[in-house]
Order: sequence, then structure tokens, then C-alpha cells
Amino acid sequence: MKARKQTASLAIKKEVDMSRIGKLPIDVPAGVTITVDSDVITVKGPKGELTVPHLSDVTVTLEGTQAIVTRHDDEKVAKAQHGLQRSLLNNAVDGVTKAFEKKLEINGVGFRVSGGGSEIEMLLGFSHPVKYTAKDGINLAVEKMTITVSGIDKQAVGQVAAEIRSLKKPEPYKGKGIKYADEVILRKAGKAGK
Repeated sequence: MKARKQTASLAIKKEVDMSRIGKLPIDVPAGVTITVDSDVITVKGPKGELTVPHLSDVTVTLEGTQAIVTRHDDEKVAKAQHGLQRSLLNNAVDGVTKAFEKKLEINGVGFRVSGGGSEIEMLLGFSHPVKYTAKDGINLAVEKMTITVSGIDKQAVGQVAAEIRSLKKPEPYKGKGIKYADEVILRKAGKAGK
């Protein structure tokens, strides 16, 4: 019984030793070039160019059509950076090939949205229209009551979508406000009439 517990704990320890995300190779599609410097990694592709910080405790090597992230040792910082470096690099490769997008829906009587490109104007039930200007590299598209935020930088797309949503968060009674297209709003029952 004791021997079985020891072998099980050894198997778990071996599994934990290597980052499950970090050890996965990144497939580099045709038309994408990765340049590795000591402090930054530059990824160029058909949609544009992104730079990713080159973390100190990991090494990125290019082998054929794959990029492989390896860590220098088994210290806690190196283990943390292993998966992070791989995720950042993979997101950059995905961004320069197919770009990222998030959809937001506007719900509410009298709510409107217009514009596009880098600036939109919304009527959200306030006494004044709300204007939002996105940072460079982010495109805003408006179709009826849906806003599509797109760009090659995953972090920037998520940040802009979160900022737009924060202008009028959805409320739980009628669901009025701005929500992500795949977000589920938990509804509350209103006051019951007598």
C-alpha cells in the first residue's frame, strides 16, 4: 500500500515538473517570420508585426516550421515564465495570421450605436452621447446593435472590449447595457406586484 502511494506521488511529481502549455511546440505557418533577440521577439506576418518580450529564464529556438520554448532550470520563476512565453508567442503568431475579434451586444430601449473604424458614438440612456476612440491597431465595426472589436494584438482587443463594456455594464433585471456576445447575464426577479 505504501509503495503504491509513493509511485503515485512520483508520477504526479513528474507530471508537474514540465509545463503542459510550455512544452507544446508552436507551428509557424508559411509567410510568418520570427526573429529572436536577447530582449524581444519580433513576429511578422500577413496581417502585421508584433513584438513579444523575451523573458529571462527561457530560450526560444526555431526548428524548421516550429518554435520551441525551453526553460533554463526548474526554479519557480522559470516554470512560470515557460508557459507564459509560449502563450505570448503563440498569440502573436495567431494574431499576425488571422487576427482576433470580440463581439459586444447593446441591449436597451432607445440605445443606439453608430460609427466605425477607430471611433464609435453610443446613446446609452445618459443625457449625452458617449464617444469611444480605440487605440491604433484596433478596428471597430458596427452592425445594427453589435460592435465587433478586431486587431492583431489579443491583449489590446480584450482591453478595448472591456473598456467599451464598462461604459454601461448589463444590469440583472432587464439585461440593459453592453455585454459580450457569448456572455450570459444572470437575471433577478423584480419586485412582485400585489
